[in-house]
Amino acid sequence: MSVTNRFGAELPLPEALLPLRDLARNIWWCWDTEATALFRDVDPARWDEVRHNPVRLLDGVGEDRLCALAADDLFLSALKRVYDRFKAYMNGDATQAAADMGDKTVAYFSAEFGMHESLPLYSGGLGILAGDHLKAASDLGTPLIAVGLAYHFGYFHQHIGLDGRQREDYRRSDFSMMPMALQCDETGAPIVLSLDYPGRTLLAQIWKIQVGRIPLYLLDTDVDGNDEEDRAITAHLYGGTEDTRVRQEILLGVGGLRALTAVGLEPDACHLNEGHSAFLAVEQIQRHMTDDGMDFKSACAAARARNVFTTHTPVPAGNDVFQRDHVGEYLRPYADSMGVDLNDLINLGLVDPADGREPFGMTVLALRLSRFANGVSELHGEVARDMWQFLWPDSDLDSVPIEHVTNGVHMPTWIAGELDGMYCEHLANDPVTLPHDVFWAEHERRRGHLVQMVRERMIRQARREHASAEEEDTVARILDPHALTIGFARRFAPYKRATLMFRDAERFARILNDIDRPLQIIIAGKAHPRNEPGKDLMQEIWNISCQPEFRQRLVLVENYDIDLARHLVQGVDIWLNTPRRPLEASGTSGMKAAANGALNLSVLDGWWCEGYEKNNGWAIGANRNYNDHEKQDAEDAESLYSLLENEIVPLFYDRGDDGRPTEWIKRMIEAVEAVIPQFSTARMVDEYTDRFYVPCAMDD
Repeated sequence: MSVTNRFGAELPLPEALLPLRDLARNIWWCWDTEATALFRDVDPARWDEVRHNPVRLLDGVGEDRLCALAADDLFLSALKRVYDRFKAYMNGDATQAAADMGDKTVAYFSAEFGMHESLPLYSGGLGILAGDHLKAASDLGTPLIAVGLAYHFGYFHQHIGLDGRQREDYRRSDFSMMPMALQCDETGAPIVLSLDYPGRTLLAQIWKIQVGRIPLYLLDTDVDGNDEEDRAITAHLYGGTEDTRVRQEILLGVGGLRALTAVGLEPDACHLNEGHSAFLAVEQIQRHMTDDGMDFKSACAAARARNVFTTHTPVPAGNDVFQRDHVGEYLRPYADSMGVDLNDLINLGLVDPADGREPFGMTVLALRLSRFANGVSELHGEVARDMWQFLWPDSDLDSVPIEHVTNGVHMPTWIAGELDGMYCEHLANDPVTLPHDVFWAEHERRRGHLVQMVRERMIRQARREHASAEEEDTVARILDPHALTIGFARRFAPYKRATLMFRDAERFARILNDIDRPLQIIIAGKAHPRNEPGKDLMQEIWNISCQPEFRQRLVLVENYDIDLARHLVQGVDIWLNTPRRPLEASGTSGMKAAANGALNLSVLDGWWCEGYEKNNGWAIGANRNYNDHEKQDAEDAESLYSLLENEIVPLFYDRGDDGRPTEWIKRMIEAVEAVIPQFSTARMVDEYTDRFYVPCAMDD
């Protein structure tokens, strides 16, 4: 069947500007600095108003402005340069690892994808990692196709009131004003697939986002023929009841595979990014039994041989479990189709079927039906093997088949554009010749931009909350663009320990308010709408930030998103991370900050166990786990304060005759050198390809 793309916005443009339409409909532009600047130059004020969405930008540009651009030789020259580079990129060669895949393809399934702030299909780290994975696969030429859900409201926009309480603001996305193409047949009618749900048939249409060379297919149930509850399946990311989550995860896994078939694609292997998509294995088993004539046991083995599963967290909230009877309602049609007992399917997600109280586990299902499984850092691999060893009772801990592939970040997305050329010219030299004066001047400029952005956000917040004129004037002057600046941006989950720094608030206030050596901290993050302890932590920090001794030095910024994250990692001097070891599986924000020259100040957990080299940052606390959380908190807080007082603050303010902190800059360069080759998604995707994708896709 022929598949056509139907975009919503027509984007009528003068002929000379038509390449802008192609660029706007492929999000490659968002990791090409010059392409991003090109769209901004179309209309700088409107660019910010539309949250950096080029489709909406071009749809609303006035005819006079378009005509002026079409006659602007400098703009047209830049457009040609960018468009030629884009075409060359799309036709570029693959790396050796990608070439080893031959004509095989891998389908990458994730419940969320964080690629850019104009595409609100993500909530946090899992989605950002997925977005970076696709971008790197595109850069490398890896034969990947991706599958997710088209959330009409996505995750929430966060408002923080003057009382410090989080409020959730859900805004409906207009897919016609996003680079999303409805998948249609040769007649122009939307392609619609169907799934059996209890007592009815669910319908879903398919959208596509082009991520460089990687197609991302998204399923959408807001279609005619579904009742209101089923239309809402793809309304909110991580919203609704347990039943909503089961419906979403059946749709993602089973529907995702059917969507690929509907558009003419049959992947040779599947990568499950967390357990949300694990029901895809049920669809694989059904196909092997009905299409290939296999018995149930053989079909399970055949499905398992083609799957890769990545687990991202040891925290229970990240490992979905559902009532087994509830799951059984949704799996019954598949059991009937296969001619097997329903319990045979349900037992795939159980550790002990005889235990009537055990819920159905999506991580258990994924581990059972994947050939390869991995954690996302070396330490997390150890934690995951210990956590799930009971699934392999005859294996010792070292033999548990869960490996690790340490996460990375997509460097072109997160490294400030002004640094990119500097890095290309100087980091490849031995020794590195990165010029201290230029590097430091650029870093100070970016810190100033960060402070200005935070002030603007705080002013908008104050006005929305009808704050007094005095309060608005105060927030307009918060922070010092020249002071040592710490960034702390995390989900407000208790294990992240966002309040550890305030364990001795009086001591911390003294550190912040040193007249000659001031320190300031910018905090951001969201709490899940139903996570009241997380909201309480946020309110506690807000209340502390309102106290006189913290008023100008501590800021809690609302609505943490990719745009704010980009400014933070590119502008701070220190990236702070204080999880309760060993619950931070990886963490990638510290990698992004280090790639821009920030120094990490972190508990030795997740990626920092591998990244810490003593000359590129600092380690909080001891390199061990604790049974006594009170003792762990006390020792880690003492370590944090001591490092700030005795090492970090003095080093930052130790200036030479030229006014620059020479030793600090050396550490910045060490951080950049250490993180870029080792913690990039280019390395990560190549590693997945060599170790997992090739064996799964190529073995017959």
